[in-house]
This record gives sequence, structure tokens and C-alpha cells, in this order.
Amino acid sequence: MKRAVQKTGSFMFFVTLEKVLGITATGNSGLAFDPRSGLVAYAAGCVVVLLNPKKNRQHHIINTSRKTITALSFSPDGKYLVTGESGHLPAVRLWDVAERRQVAELQKHKYSISCVAFSPNSKYIVSVGNQHDMMVNVWAWKKDVVVAANKVSSKVTGVSFSEDSSYFVTVGNRHVKFWYLDHCKANKASAPVPLLGRSGLLGELKNNFFCDVACGRGPQSDSTFCITSSGLLCEFNSKRMLDKWVDLRTGVAHSLSLSEDLIFCGCADGTVRGFNSTDLRFVCTLPRPHPLGSDVSAITEAR
Repeated sequence: MKRAVQKTGSFMFFVTLEKVLGITATGNSGLAFDPRSGLVAYAAGCVVVLLNPKKNRQHHIINTSRKTITALSFSPDGKYLVTGESGHLPAVRLWDVAERRQVAELQKHKYSISCVAFSPNSKYIVSVGNQHDMMVNVWAWKKDVVVAANKVSSKVTGVSFSEDSSYFVTVGNRHVKFWYLDHCKANKASAPVPLLGRSGLLGELKNNFFCDVACGRGPQSDSTFCITSSGLLCEFNSKRMLDKWVDLRTGVAHSLSLSEDLIFCGCADGTVRGFNSTDLRFVCTLPRPHPLGSDVSAITEAR
């Protein structure tokens, strides 16, 4: 939309972004959902699209650095959105969702950021660099300081905080690692302390690519659930040991999301399978989404 304003015989044009077509998210980290407001956030170049699916209406946050958004996540209360970006010396940026303005800029990474996440208590933000950056930073974001940091040796594709915010888990190529924050709380020094990490005990699945992770909630808060690209849903117990797993019966798996009772796994060809979080018992397969351009009202048979 263009709006023209006449000024001393000339015209000034102001351009407003009305709608974004397409998406540039390359993995799970480029898409986020706020259960409080129902907003879906996703990356489209240097723009974050805030989509209200019920009203089919978009709002937009434009990255002031013009760098491509690579990762994003809502705060637990939905008030803020944290983003990571690509390029040299990328920043972790905090945005006020309602006002769609930047409220903080955090810089420590040298290269692209692959994952970002808020802790459930909202005190910390974790940011993970890509395989060239290799840094895991824990931010006390209100103070603009890194309280703990360490390196990873493999590509990381997912991160999830425990329900009590005492640790978080990263996953990637032959990688499941638990990072503990207890010593961060007592850190009074200006320099970050080494972040304590312990590898998950993968057993016979050690050569798998773990593409997403979600720490358990409620009665299952001691468990950590991961999904492999080959189509295995895995559960790690409180001792970081691979306790059990089930075959999703799909060619490729991509993502998972959970509540206290259920786990939903996103698989190839739009397939979503549901499992009980207590015993990994199969519950259902959700109806597949209809193809783009289909007239849903004309469909008479389930597919």
C-alpha cells in the first residue's frame, strides 16, 4: 500500500507492507506458536510474519539489520519474541509483540544462529550458533549479559528447556546434550562461567540425526522426548539414558510437540501421529491437510 503526501510541490511516498507471500524457515527453529494469543510466527527473509490464523491476518516485524531471520521463539507469556539471524556478527534480538518494536539487542555470536529459546521462568534466553559458530550462550537478557557459555562440536537443530528451567537440551547430528544452569544462578562475576553439559546416553541409536526435542511437562517432567529424521520417537529418562523408542512408520520425521498427556510428531507428506506421553502408546493419526487450491466444501470422502 502506498500513501502519497505533498510537500512543497513534491511528493513523498510511504510504503506499508501489507502481506508476505512465502516462508524462508529451513527447519523447526524458524516457526513458533503462542498458545495464549494463537499467533503463529515464522521467518520470511528479514521479516517475522505474525499470523492470526483465525482471522487470516498478518502483522510484521522487520529486522532493522536487514539480516535474514533464522530462528525465533515466543516468551512464555507471549509478550516478547526472540529472534536469531544469519551473517557475520549476528544478533539475538528481543521484540515487543504487541508494539512490534525491538527492545533489546544481544551480540556475542560470530556467525549464524541456529536456535533460540526462552526459559519457562523467562529469566534466561539460550542461543545456539550454527556449526561454524559452535557457541551455546545463556543470556540474562534483562541485564544484557551472557552468564554461561560453552561450545558444541556438531550441528544443532533443536533446543528445549525443562519445565523448572534448571536445564535445557540440545539435539542434532548424533547429538543429544543436557546443559545445567544451577551454577549460573550463583554467578556474580562479570565474565560468563563455563556451561556444564552432559551427553545423553544414546546406546544403539548413537548414529542417528536427532532433529527435534521437547522436555516433558507435568507428570512427565523428568522425561525428554526426541525425534530422529529416520522416524523414531525416543524418550530419555532423568538419568539421560535412552529409555524407550517407537517407530513412527514414516519415511522421514521432522518435528514434535507435546502437552502433559500427548505427543504429536510431524512426519513426511503432511502426516501427524499422536502418542501417549506416559508409555509412548500410539493414539491416532490426524487427517492430512488438503492440497493447496482445493475446495474443502466439495470433498465428500476422507483421504
